[in-house]
Amino acid sequence: MKLFQQLLVAPAALGLMASGATAAELNIDGVSDYAASADQVTSVTQFSDVYPTDWAYQALSNLVEQYGCVAGYPNGTFRGNRAMTRYEAAALLNACLDRVTEVTDQLKSLITEFEKELSMIAGKVDGLEARVGDISATQFSTTTKLKGYTAWVVGAADNATFTPDGEDDAVSGEALSFTYDLRLKLATSFTGKDELTTVLRAGNFNNTPFDEGLTFVETAMSSGNTVKVGRLFYTFPVGDNLSVTAGPIVRTDDASMYAGYATFYPSDLLLDFFTYGGAPTTNNLAYTGSGIGGVYTFGDSGLKLSGNYVAVDGADSSVGFGTGEGITTSAWQLFYEGELFGGSLLGQLGYSYEQNAGLAIGTASFDGNHSGYSVAAAWKSADSGLMPSISTGYSIADPESDDYDEINSWYLGLEWNDVGIEGNSLGGAIGEAPSFEDDADNFMWEVYYSFSATDNITITPAIFGIYDGLEGDDGDIFGGLVKTTFTF
Repeated sequence: MKLFQQLLVAPAALGLMASGATAAELNIDGVSDYAASADQVTSVTQFSDVYPTDWAYQALSNLVEQYGCVAGYPNGTFRGNRAMTRYEAAALLNACLDRVTEVTDQLKSLITEFEKELSMIAGKVDGLEARVGDISATQFSTTTKLKGYTAWVVGAADNATFTPDGEDDAVSGEALSFTYDLRLKLATSFTGKDELTTVLRAGNFNNTPFDEGLTFVETAMSSGNTVKVGRLFYTFPVGDNLSVTAGPIVRTDDASMYAGYATFYPSDLLLDFFTYGGAPTTNNLAYTGSGIGGVYTFGDSGLKLSGNYVAVDGADSSVGFGTGEGITTSAWQLFYEGELFGGSLLGQLGYSYEQNAGLAIGTASFDGNHSGYSVAAAWKSADSGLMPSISTGYSIADPESDDYDEINSWYLGLEWNDVGIEGNSLGGAIGEAPSFEDDADNFMWEVYYSFSATDNITITPAIFGIYDGLEGDDGDIFGGLVKTTFTF
């Protein structure tokens, strides 16, 4: 019998199975042979009287298209409502079973022919299952990722000064300088939820005005081209809501030491004062040392609470860690992240207490115990457009000594995203760095335009001004720079 044998349900077949015929007189093979000579169909749509709404449409479609064991009348009809005899049923079933037998025989032949290859595949599958089992059992392997960042700064500032290495007196620093900052971060995880952070850093800002005072820029690193360990700390979870950080070289704003900055203003652009997010008196970034801190997240409420302690002389056994001696700083913060007016809202309340420490930035120069308080908020629209992100903050510091007045500071930062080309940004900020209440207030500003040359290269030209930042009538400073950053 041919491979695609079919049963012809037609008047001619009825004549073969006329009334009075017996099982002995009618040979099933004869019916099937006759069916092989009928018009074959390859799709149920060839039947003019069969419709998708018919209750047996899917079954008939499978018999025709998958098994090829059904045929119709020569006029292209199937006549599905017509009754069939038992002989017709037997012939149809026999034709379909023959087709199944042929397919099965072909499959057995293929299995025999490719028995060797199938055996090899089965062995490889068993090996893969074993490896998957090992991976599932261990879940995680120790992994270290390297991330790099370097910033090249070409700039100058009118009326700027700096103190050269090894000297006591400041000198003019108005000439154009070309400096760099390089950071290599090694992030190692042992469980997939923890992280050991090691930051290697080098730079050559030593002999420029961008390394001190109010003209200090965020990227300034003064290592004299020597690579140093800038950070070394370990972060790990405690339960579902608490994350803890501890290490011998850590700062108050490192991971899980600080809940977050309430600002959308960029933190790595130009003047260092504007990177504090409005909280320069409650988050002293001038010091690193031995420290510990944690951040507690209050579920899905958007609230976080953080606290930390850093002892600058924690590695000195004559001073120690947690003894109350030497320079120490401790910061506490309540941070909120949510939505408002169709945009993103950030807010924070901060408190700090520092011993034998001066402020990280500002004209209020002193070393002593003091408390700091800050409040900051920021809002950003969900869509880029004419509306900029708005970031603002106010902070004060209260020295314990009666010899000093209260210290104030404030700032306002704006940034427009996707200006000119998608991914570019335009922004600026104004503010007053921490200064004593009764002193002449300083005033600072900066404006920048940042554009992405590639996904990993950003070029940012910027200008800035500082009024009453120095003593005397000639204390105003104006400067500009171009910063190119590479990330990898």
